[in-house]
Formats: sequence, structure tokens, C-alpha cells
Amino acid sequence: MDLIERFKQQARARLGTIVYPEGEDERILRAASAVAAEGFAKPLVLGQPDQVAQRAQELQVSLAGVTVLDGATSARLDQYVRDYAARREGVTEATARRLLRKPVFYGAAMVAAGDAQAMVAGAAHSTALIIQAAVLLVGFTPGVASPSSFFIMVLPEYMGEKDKLFIFADCAVNIDPTTEQLADTAVSAGRNARTLLGLEPRIAMLSFSTKGSAVHPLADKVIEATRLAREKAPDVLIDGELQADSAIVPKVAARKVKESPVAGQANVLVFPDLDAANISYKLTQYLAGAKAYGPILQGFAKPVSDLSRGASVDDVVAATAITMAQAQEA
Repeated sequence: MDLIERFKQQARARLGTIVYPEGEDERILRAASAVAAEGFAKPLVLGQPDQVAQRAQELQVSLAGVTVLDGATSARLDQYVRDYAARREGVTEATARRLLRKPVFYGAAMVAAGDAQAMVAGAAHSTALIIQAAVLLVGFTPGVASPSSFFIMVLPEYMGEKDKLFIFADCAVNIDPTTEQLADTAVSAGRNARTLLGLEPRIAMLSFSTKGSAVHPLADKVIEATRLAREKAPDVLIDGELQADSAIVPKVAARKVKESPVAGQANVLVFPDLDAANISYKLTQYLAGAKAYGPILQGFAKPVSDLSRGASVDDVVAATAITMAQAQEA
């Protein structure tokens, strides 16, 4: 079964609400209409109902099964304002109200309150704003203090196995991560491998060095991140520092690594910086013919998904399926 279809089936098992704060974007309206028609989530679009309805009519898009809500005048706004002001020291209700009248922040407040199970945004806003809303309103999952992202990579064939799954992290958020951020990325990616994909995570902390083959502060950074990640997730198999071939090729691992529960068998690859991660996923996608699903935000207490501003309708539907499948485990 196609991976996105699998996620849709998972989402149908416990039908939840997905909030789209960018309600006047054509792609969002078309995607929300498609999601409602397919019945794997209950789409809720934020915007002024008259304007959204007019826009949908112009586009000849059906809003059957789609809820349209103006967060700035909603009955829940006052409660969200009180809750946010109470949680954030030094924030007045007036300041909270100004923030939560903005659709992206109102959508995140819905997720935090459980009035929606997940949010998909970013078609018309920056990744930084989506992350800010998630950090302020949703917060982090226990044991994690920083957001990151991952791609699901599906290789058509790898060492005799068809549709081999890997997680690549972090390909979109942290440009030059600290050791703590690398450790958080590993822990979050391992959780997603297990809960979203049903994989037993074997996490490789990647470097240009394998087990001391090179001595450099950049390799030391990965070694320290590996130690921290193991402390945060002692029940997960994590090893590093490992070169990419040592991580995924059994014959190479047998030569380069004496003992490792991960080397040669890794299915979660944590890259040392955004340069390495972004370049690697794109090379894998275009040279190996892999399917790349993402970037998918991770580390938050409840699912919030970011979109490329160049996202297609199909991209929004796929992000919805993935995010709602994540919500099954949130």
C-alpha cells in the first residue's frame, strides 16, 4: 500500500479535526475539500466565513464537510486568551488577545486545547512563524527542548528490499545544531520511527568520522550528542559517531566497527547539520529515485506540520495524512 494511503487509513481509525489557518489560500481550500471528501479527517478552515465562501465559489470548490471559523470572533477566543496569559509569565490578557487573533496562533491554541488534533500551515507563512506558534502554544514533548524536522525516505529498492524506509533528520529547521539539539533530533526521530512507521528505531549519529577514525571538534560534537541522546532515550538503539556507509552497509560496518547495535542496520539517520541533511535527502531523492515525504516538524507535544510555500494541493493533503497519523499517537 502507498505510504500516504496507509496514513489515511490510520487517521480514519480515530477521526479527528485538522485546522488550516490559511483559509483564503486556494491550495488550502482545495485540499480541505479533498480531505473532507476522502473522510480521513474533519477539516476546519480559519477565516471570515463570507470571504472564504466567496473565494470557494470563485474557485468552484465544494466546502461540504468543511467547517469555516473566524477565530477572532469565536466563542473560544476568551478562554484561549485566559489560558495563554495564565501560562506565560508577564503576558497580559491584552497581549495574549492580540497574538491569538492571528490565525496561525489561534490554530495552535486549538491544538493545545484539544479542539483540533493537529494543524497544517505554512502555505502563506514562514517556517519560523509556524514553529513560533507551536513553541508558544503547544510546547514540547517530554524530554525534548527544541524543535526539529524529518523526512520519510522511501527507496524503491535497497539491498534486495523493496520500498525500504528511512528517516532523515533534521533536514529543514536547525542550521548548525548544538549537541543538545542534535540529541533532541535523535530522540524525536526515534519516536516517529516507532509510532508513525512501526519501525524499531536504529539511530545513527552521522559524521565524517567512524569511532575515532578522525579527530576534530565536529566529530567530538556528534560523539557528545550521541551520549546525550542515549541518556534521554535509554530504551532506543543509538550509536555514533558513524560515517554514512558504516551506518547502513553491513559489509562496511563489519570492517570499520567492532561492536555496534546500529552500524550497518540504521534506519534513522541524524545528520550533523542542515547542509549535510538537506543535500543528502535531495541527492537520495533524485539520484536513487526515492520518494521524499516532508519536511515534517517534530518535538512538539501535539502535531503541527509546516508546508513549503510552494506546496501543491497534493502536498497539503499528504501533510494532512501524515500529521493526522501522528495525532493517533499524540
